[in-house]
Amino acid sequence: MTFAKRFVALGDSFTEGVGDPDPNLPHGVRGWADRVAEQLCMSDAGWGYANLAIRGRKLGRIMAEQIDAAVALEPTLVTIYAGGNDILRTQINIDLLMEKYDDGVARLAATGADVVLFTGFDAVASPVFGKMRGRTAIYNELLREIADKYGAIIVDYWRFDEYEDRRMWDTDRLHMSTAGHINMAAKVLEKLEAEHAIELPRFGELTPVARLEALKAEADWVRNFVGPWFSRRIRGVSSGDSLSARYPELCRVAERS
Repeated sequence: MTFAKRFVALGDSFTEGVGDPDPNLPHGVRGWADRVAEQLCMSDAGWGYANLAIRGRKLGRIMAEQIDAAVALEPTLVTIYAGGNDILRTQINIDLLMEKYDDGVARLAATGADVVLFTGFDAVASPVFGKMRGRTAIYNELLREIADKYGAIIVDYWRFDEYEDRRMWDTDRLHMSTAGHINMAAKVLEKLEAEHAIELPRFGELTPVARLEALKAEADWVRNFVGPWFSRRIRGVSSGDSLSARYPELCRVAERS
């Protein structure tokens, strides 16, 4: 099947859709990129969609595995977010990291496609991820330079205050929840100046959490998510090692309820 317009999504778990479960879809997730593709296909039957993102991928592997594959699909629209998994490591050379990112974006931009980049989220409220705030700020400034250099569109995740609400996050506190993915899809479509029928999540007031309950929740989080995450780092394995791309070839997607 040939498509007049071709949307290719690249990256890691953020773009794969982790945190937005759907057992009927590849990898059991949906995510903001699927939701963007659904809206594009609804408005124009000429759109095709591929999602090459795989959870756990660091920037180097994304550049090595996904850029050539994306270019081969002759995209007219590309989204890419990479580097989040690198920033979480104990040691990182951000300048070298972003030089690699620059090379990848240059190759994507050379296709003539519209390229969409994402800043990193400001995790100032997190006692764990907030420690990476300085790194993320530097990453964001270098990413803005890359966007200016190649005329890329920026989705400025750093400035999305609505993600300060814990309900926008999955139970692992690292990935967006379904509500977070829905909101991100709307943000991307707005940046593309594309019409959409996405209904934004609406929340009531947050219920205060008792101190004892909060402490138990922290302990459960460390045991169920932080511990396994550090264990994988020590063993040099990734949550995406056994996975391949969800949609490696262009396809048409239908809106889901």
